[in-house]
Amino acid sequence: MYKYLFGPVPSRRLGMSLGVDLVPRKVCSLDCVYCEVADTTRLTLERKEYIPYAKIADELEQYFSSSPDPDYITFSGYGEPTLNSRIGDVISFIKQQRPQLPVAVLTNGTLLHDPQVRSELSRADLVLPSLDAATEEVFVKINHPAGEINFQDYVQGLIAFSKEFSGKIWLEVFILPGYNDSDAHLTALKDIILKIAPDSVQLNTLDRPGRLADLRGATKAELRRILDFLDMDNALIISTAPQRKKIKSYRLDAETAIMETIARRPCTLIDLCQILGMHGNEINKYLDILDSEGKIVAVHQERGIFYQKK
Repeated sequence: MYKYLFGPVPSRRLGMSLGVDLVPRKVCSLDCVYCEVADTTRLTLERKEYIPYAKIADELEQYFSSSPDPDYITFSGYGEPTLNSRIGDVISFIKQQRPQLPVAVLTNGTLLHDPQVRSELSRADLVLPSLDAATEEVFVKINHPAGEINFQDYVQGLIAFSKEFSGKIWLEVFILPGYNDSDAHLTALKDIILKIAPDSVQLNTLDRPGRLADLRGATKAELRRILDFLDMDNALIISTAPQRKKIKSYRLDAETAIMETIARRPCTLIDLCQILGMHGNEINKYLDILDSEGKIVAVHQERGIFYQKK
């Protein structure tokens, strides 16, 4: 059992993806209202070796010696991976051990204003930053940033990274109806995206109920309207959760374990992590599908969102 690696996870965008977690739960520079992992417990911009490089390298070495290569090795996990000051060293280690394996980094992009961070990500093959807002007001409302984050610096960091990075950049825009989908906001957002000039613009939304009671995912029609409004050749809607079940790494035993657990008693995501010994990101993939198939119900309670068998 690995402590810092998880999966391979059936990813909608990356196929069979081995996750690498570089920070503890939930250390992040943002506390996004839509986050499916949990509330941010340490809101910070402090970079340090949250999880020692040696421990991560050891687990990767074990994985490489005993498991088939995944489609991607992906830095994601419980928080913001660029907060770990050794992320560049871990990427270099992977490239030394498995040069043929593509490395992806899922990041909120808030540290890309730092030239050191941009340099550390230079050996990655694919970076997937996020941009949900075009104004400071919407940024604060959706992303709840650490107090030191300046929105304009954040945007300029994304622009600077896109000019320097030789790999692919897929920019994710998370759509929340009533928060960031007005025509005026989308017009301003398009202006920023054109300056970033990513290889792909990917519209995403909630698959399940969000942390706040008034949050909901955008419908297919709403996402299609936004896609048409942006009118960008490289923009697309990320495929829906049910299609994830077709990925070869989808595990029916994981789905069964989750269903059997919540059939006994309702559980939060964190409860399921502790009971099943699975990573939260991995469990979330299965919860998305189970919810889309109408097999589970999400209930807001004081301690969080509880999932129960329908």
